[in-house]
Amino acid sequence: MMTEVYQVSDFQDGMIEETIKEVAEALAEKGYNPISQIVGYLLSGDPGYISSHKGARSKITKYERTKIMEVLVKKYLQ
Repeated sequence: MMTEVYQVSDFQDGMIEETIKEVAEALAEKGYNPISQIVGYLLSGDPGYISSHKGARSKITKYERTKIMEVLVKKYLQ
């Protein structure tokens, strides 16, 4: 049996991707444009851009904004 090695950063990237999806879904449910709201938050740092619906605000603020942007760019360039 082979042992697989996982990088902690890969695990965190996956958690951030999942969080972004959950936050986008919660924003859409409340009638907001998820892209505009998430971009507003990432650029300004103001958590008011993210609704507290389904815990979206607390989920996204667990991560540094620069790390979120890094994950988004990395995913886009894959």
